[in-house]
Amino acid sequence: MDVSQYLEIFLDETNEHLQNLNTQILDLEQNPEDSDTINEIFRAAHSLKGMAGTMGYKRMQNLTHDMENVFSEVRTGNIKVQPEMIDVLFQCLDALQEYTDNIKNSADEGTNDNEPLIRQLNDILNNKGMAPAAAAAPAPAPEKETKKETKSKKGSKAAAAAASAENDAPWYKVTYDESQITVLKEAAKQGKKIYALNVTVNEDCVLKAARAFLVVKAIEEKGEIAVSIPSSQDLEDEKFDNSFMLVVISDDKLEELVKAAENVSEIKSVEGDTFDPEKVAPAATEEAVADEPAKQEEVKAEAPAASAPTTAVAPASAPKTPEKKTGKPIVNRTVRVDIEKLDSLMNLVSELIIAKNSLVSASTGSQNNSVFNEQIEYLESVTTNLHESVMKVRMVPIESTVNKFPRMIRDLQKNLGKKLELYMSGEETELDRTVVDEIGDPIMHLLRNSADHGIESAEIRAERGKPEAGSIFLDAYQDGNNVIIEVRDDGNGIDVEAVKNKAIERGTITPEQAAQMTDKEIINLLFLPSFSTAKKVTDVSGRGVGLDVVKSKIEALSGEVEVKSQLGVGSTWTIRLPLTLAIIQALMVVVGGEKYAISLGSIQTIETIEKSDIKLVQNEEVINLRGLVIPLIRLNEVLENESNPADEDSSVVVIVKKGDKLAGLVIDELIGQQEIVIKSLGKYIKQVKFISGATILGDGEVALIIDVNALL
Repeated sequence: MDVSQYLEIFLDETNEHLQNLNTQILDLEQNPEDSDTINEIFRAAHSLKGMAGTMGYKRMQNLTHDMENVFSEVRTGNIKVQPEMIDVLFQCLDALQEYTDNIKNSADEGTNDNEPLIRQLNDILNNKGMAPAAAAAPAPAPEKETKKETKSKKGSKAAAAAASAENDAPWYKVTYDESQITVLKEAAKQGKKIYALNVTVNEDCVLKAARAFLVVKAIEEKGEIAVSIPSSQDLEDEKFDNSFMLVVISDDKLEELVKAAENVSEIKSVEGDTFDPEKVAPAATEEAVADEPAKQEEVKAEAPAASAPTTAVAPASAPKTPEKKTGKPIVNRTVRVDIEKLDSLMNLVSELIIAKNSLVSASTGSQNNSVFNEQIEYLESVTTNLHESVMKVRMVPIESTVNKFPRMIRDLQKNLGKKLELYMSGEETELDRTVVDEIGDPIMHLLRNSADHGIESAEIRAERGKPEAGSIFLDAYQDGNNVIIEVRDDGNGIDVEAVKNKAIERGTITPEQAAQMTDKEIINLLFLPSFSTAKKVTDVSGRGVGLDVVKSKIEALSGEVEVKSQLGVGSTWTIRLPLTLAIIQALMVVVGGEKYAISLGSIQTIETIEKSDIKLVQNEEVINLRGLVIPLIRLNEVLENESNPADEDSSVVVIVKKGDKLAGLVIDELIGQQEIVIKSLGKYIKQVKFISGATILGDGEVALIIDVNALL
């Protein structure tokens, strides 16, 4: 079978499973007895094994098979989770990531068999180098069964129903929601046929979820599935062993339903019979529910103490080790769309907006034509809605990018010999997909910088009365039309004098220049290429590659980065990014007879300034606006064209802001606000200064977009 057509899907799902395994193994390190986490890791490893086997990647399949074997023993309580096992598992994940990268680059997994890792996994299975689980906790499954039995005994009705059905078919041995029982009883009253099916999949089936899906689709063609055990979502996520049950309301005969299910390949058997809603047990009674808190207290008392975490996820406002979240994360049901298709859709929307602008331009001389104006209003409404819809499709949570950082901090903790804790918030914050794909490296560099340069050694922290473990915070949140990402720490902060001395030593600045520079200007020297204050080069830092990458990447995304620091207290690195890069609201202006666009997100106010109010400070033009001294930038001089102002005695000034910097852009004339489509100039003109792109206006004329960040 040619599986190349499934390669993209395989890579996407493999990356999801690997990220999930990273997160779950970190949780396991903190809570070695958590059966939910152990089961989740087993299922992820099992899914990876099946996918790799289907695609023909034998080395990847062998490694995940041995990982699955280890967790099969952990699930049954035969092996106890120990720190050495966690290290081996993370090495396995790195090996699987290497296979995945090879497959992405060449569609081949490579030749590395990872025999040392497989030997270590087998040693774990044989308890070599591992303490035997002499006092292992009981296996999760029997414990849950005991709870179910205890729970069922508490309610008289539920107990009676369960006891009477004890020797009956398997579908009477499970409990049902009241709503499900009501639906089934109502169907029975209406004289409809109700059947129960118990479907068993072959033990060696690789894609159980796919087989279950095909069975469900086949049954849905013949009736309504009232109950699925486990739920349809769990079937889709392959969260079941080798069998599942369906309760179906159908007008067809039972034999036809059984035959439809048996026609799906790799189905071992299908048991079926008529179903009686009167025999089923409800989920719980009031007596059972009332007794539930007492049972929970008993379970808590028996639970072993978890080991102290080294990495954590918590809101930034709570700089403590957070409690582990219970329950499974909500699974988002998404459709994967190729980014090129989204780009094509975005271009179509762009052309639609250009068409709208053309109609607006053409209507200038037809103000009395109400029908024409109504059509323009309708087109404007459609394009606005289409724009918003496409934006929502392109917006994705930054969670996929930041979820890999707890593992990175764990590894840095071992490499640097420091105790580190990472607290994250705002993972659900959404950004344009193209931005999310690019921000991983800048955030990674800032986190590594905080871990290596920011957080002090344990001895120094003790002297300063700080906790032994250094705290690093990664926060994301939306601010208007921008997304803010902050990386902060409670470390040493930036030593301005050390940076100044290093810059003088390297010849970056002279002592005279250093004496005139503010602390902020000196700190900004850290963003220069090859600039580093590290005393020695390590695997983590010291090569001067990092902060310059952060700055260049963020500015390429039309964003900005700034830093605030206090010596001995810590630093805060702030990244500000636009929500989307394709369509923006802009102010259209005229300079020297040419039209230009300025993003509204950068504009503070628009002022008319008398010539007499313009002063000179150190030979630079400035204005005093409501107590603020603001430097002026004459755009005609920057753009090298002639200025033709409408009024010789006054100037129109657009006040723009970048971070805490303000400047006034002197223009000739205002046109007004307009929604514009950004077209890149990268393929045609390289390294365009002060211009971030272009747009096409309604009359077909091209207007350049002013890059305020570059100007300031």
